[in-house]
Amino acid sequence: METAEVTFSEIEAYGRVPISFTVKSILELELQSGGIDGIGIKLTNRAVPKPYPKDYDADPDSRPTAWSKRFDTSNWGLIAARSHGELVAGIALAFGSPNLDLLDRRTDLAVLWDLRVEPSHRRKGLGAALFSAAEDWARERNCRQLKVETQNVNVPACRFYQAQGCQLGGFNQFAYPDQPSEVQLLWYKSLSSSAA
Repeated sequence: METAEVTFSEIEAYGRVPISFTVKSILELELQSGGIDGIGIKLTNRAVPKPYPKDYDADPDSRPTAWSKRFDTSNWGLIAARSHGELVAGIALAFGSPNLDLLDRRTDLAVLWDLRVEPSHRRKGLGAALFSAAEDWARERNCRQLKVETQNVNVPACRFYQAQGCQLGGFNQFAYPDQPSEVQLLWYKSLSSSAA
């Protein structure tokens, strides 16, 4: 299966790939005071009493077809993976959007905005292939880092990003007022100046 950059004219097909998953556990956040040495965090994987579905596309304003209405996506990237001509996985990258808070007003940072894989194609290496393509895409734009936002309820994603070499660089317990039990986790991957 090959990955290739596509234009945003394919955003509808991209958005048809499900991003939903079942929350079976969460990463419970525990702040650990280090005194003058700083504050650390401990994340403990804890099973939820009753697994539940999570679908980031449930909010119409968060669906891929709504992104260009909310953000300047003219510099964003979209990389797709196809099977027999059908788009079955993809990754979206935010870059060069001055009003996007996650970019921290940096010109050397790209944000992995969205990653989705058709359920029947999951756990077959597509996510890793797309992540590698995203790193190359960011390097081509002279980015020094790739940033990823996820939540403590998405344990498989956290494990995936860690396996791709990302480091947890920050968290925000109050990022989601409508979902007060969810904690925003920010992962970073340092990029070399040339492709590996």
